[in-house]
Amino acid sequence: MHGTVERHGGRLTAWLVFVVALALLGYASRLGGSDTPDDLAYRYSSSIAALVQYGVMLGILLLIARGLSRRELFALRRPSSWGRAIGLAVLALLAIYAAAILYEQALSLFGDWSPEDEQGLVPSGWDSSRAGAFVAFFIVVTFVAPAVEELTYRGLGISLVAPWGVVLAVVATGVLFGAAHGLVVGFPILAFFGIVNGVLRVRTDSIYPPMILHAAFNGIALIAAVST
Repeated sequence: MHGTVERHGGRLTAWLVFVVALALLGYASRLGGSDTPDDLAYRYSSSIAALVQYGVMLGILLLIARGLSRRELFALRRPSSWGRAIGLAVLALLAIYAAAILYEQALSLFGDWSPEDEQGLVPSGWDSSRAGAFVAFFIVVTFVAPAVEELTYRGLGISLVAPWGVVLAVVATGVLFGAAHGLVVGFPILAFFGIVNGVLRVRTDSIYPPMILHAAFNGIALIAAVST
């Protein structure tokens, strides 16, 4: 990996407290019985709440990184080769889709379980009367969410954990990313997503390819949901 391998125990502790708190809040909300509205993607309030949430998250990340090089901690640098980076991102995306298909097939053997239904973010169809609200939701989910989440886990997270081992950093941040969504059925595939994106971050030494992959994954899911 590029840059310093200096250990920052205090900052790592702060980051761990932050992401573990996100995971606990996610599961507490799920276990508390709060149901996700079926029309979540068609509510302006959903986009506004998400923007506030990601704004707070970004503020906490910047506070943890205060005083150090943000470029290094968040891997805010171009990959050495964009062609190679995009190629790896495409392969990573295909690997995630393949794993998701296999996982859903395995789940079907035990009942009608769906990670997408559990999360409840993907709309069940197109509602032209609320197109504006959907566009706002699409922008937040496709651009804002991937940027902040990647900075949290594949950016700052991997940089802080990597001095204790790159493999540990990739796996730990991937698992914590999966846990942050507060899902049970969907946890394995989300953790796999996080690990694959972590590998992409390490291989390209840049946060931008993981952001692109994450944005493409979310955008494709939303477009597919309203197109079928």
